[in-house]
Amino acid sequence: MPDRPVPAHSHVKDALSELLLRALESLRRAEAVDVATPDFVIERTRSREHGDFACNAALVLAPTLRQKPRDIAGEIVGALPESPLVHRVEVAGPGFINFFLTDRAWQDEIRRVLHEGANYGHCQIGRGRPVGVEFVSANPTGPLHVGHARNAVIGDTLARLHAATGWQVYREYYYNDAGAQINNLALSVQARIKGIEPEDPRWPADGYRGEYIRDIARDYASGAAVEAGHPHGDYNREHTRELARDDVGGAAPGTTGDRLPGKQDPDDLDAIRDFAVAWLRREQDEDLRTFGVEFDSYFLESSLYREGQVERVVERIAQQGHSYEDDGALWLRSTDFGDDKDRVMRKSDGAYTYFVPDVAYHLSKWERGYKRAMTVLGADHHGSLTRVRAGLQALEIGIPKDWPEYVLYQMVTVMKGGEEVKISKRAGSYVTLRDLIGMAGLDATRYFMVARKSDSQLVFDIDLARSQTNDNPVYYIQYAHARVCSVQRQMHERSLVFEQHEALKHLDRLDSAPARNVMVGISRFPEIVAAAAGNFEPHLLAQYLRELAGAFHVWYNAEQFLVDDEALRNARVALAYATRQVLANGLGMLGVSAPASM
Repeated sequence: MPDRPVPAHSHVKDALSELLLRALESLRRAEAVDVATPDFVIERTRSREHGDFACNAALVLAPTLRQKPRDIAGEIVGALPESPLVHRVEVAGPGFINFFLTDRAWQDEIRRVLHEGANYGHCQIGRGRPVGVEFVSANPTGPLHVGHARNAVIGDTLARLHAATGWQVYREYYYNDAGAQINNLALSVQARIKGIEPEDPRWPADGYRGEYIRDIARDYASGAAVEAGHPHGDYNREHTRELARDDVGGAAPGTTGDRLPGKQDPDDLDAIRDFAVAWLRREQDEDLRTFGVEFDSYFLESSLYREGQVERVVERIAQQGHSYEDDGALWLRSTDFGDDKDRVMRKSDGAYTYFVPDVAYHLSKWERGYKRAMTVLGADHHGSLTRVRAGLQALEIGIPKDWPEYVLYQMVTVMKGGEEVKISKRAGSYVTLRDLIGMAGLDATRYFMVARKSDSQLVFDIDLARSQTNDNPVYYIQYAHARVCSVQRQMHERSLVFEQHEALKHLDRLDSAPARNVMVGISRFPEIVAAAAGNFEPHLLAQYLRELAGAFHVWYNAEQFLVDDEALRNARVALAYATRQVLANGLGMLGVSAPASM
């Protein structure tokens, strides 16, 4: 390789990419390559036998250059500049370029961790652009259940990951506070107010039977007041109206939510409905805040009807010629936009079908500046995705076909003592979020909810979540963090001083296989964060943290840290501190604590 130095880079993959770009530019000047720079990929190899990283640049170039990929790869390798990070480069298989890195590459990553601290793993992929993340969005008809818990953790973790990758994130909660289910809620509370029990024949046919209905009825009848909405404001659409402006942060008004007293009239169903919805909104908000989940804005479905937005959407679709009437109903020509059949928008009785207000809601997102928006949704709602997108396309206002983006998740089965837990006394028919936190703890609940891919079924084992063994991934990861904190306390007790500046000069002393595995594991963190955010796969981060903790525990058990050799001691402590920092950063993105002792 030509003897030319390569400037320092923030990450090893950046350095390799720069080497390849310079090699291609060198070949272009030599007229060996006369095409634009290809969109190549650099990936970690599955086995170190094939190097640390592999690149497909030659395979991408081959069709255009009409040469054998291995020949092209050989030319690229010959043009690569020298780098202290690269030990050797080989051409492998059909034409992959495999990089074998020096120990310096991994040592530099430890330097980067200790330099960047809490910012390690962050990047600017989003470049400050706004993204709306809508999640939970539960009907205010009862306490949040374990399915909502998974939705909440997935959405909140994705929001944290996108913030870490440079996006300006806005968290939004859409309250479905209109429709038949809300009416059933009001009738249920009214029945309780009048002393009617669920076993009574007069109980509403589709009424809610949980103990919380009794609590709402008691507060309404006593004239108690409830305040719904986030303490920082229930902004509805005003919060993000001016997202396109640079001063987004000043767009939210300083309102404080809705305060609503119980009217006490048992025959005023509208007042009962409003009170019950506000009461449950308050309860859901409290549970979510306990869960470490907060929102920038709330949006009420009822406001879409009140402000005429649903009618506006229907009229716009009709104006564009994408609707028709049949049998007294108004239909959307959704087959024009990829649906398997046309869908009813307005039934013969004048009521709108459930997806129409969803179209109006997403139109409001678009108009409020969410040029990128994602929604976390249960897999059982999959059918509504096509309908909502079809409705948005029928508006013909330039909304992309794949907007908004959806993250689908499967439901949760809670197990305890080898048996499924199905019933909550308070909710009546399901396990609530509050129940789950009480049984498993906050950290375990959050971690377990993203431990598997979102679209996979999740079995939540309470006994495992509560155990203090290596089989419990939360305990295993937090214990690794606590072990490093213990090392720091031991140094203080023994009056040993850690000199980071000196330690970084001796990272070459970290020459054992266990230490190297920890360094290599640490270097993966920025890639994991970017992939977990970009692919909507927060489980990648959860699994990575367990793997890094495992590598650390192996190293911790294999080598003494506080040895007499000062240079070696400082080097090992530096790696331990870097591990702690990465674990803390990753746990923070999951909303899980990083304890100093256990």
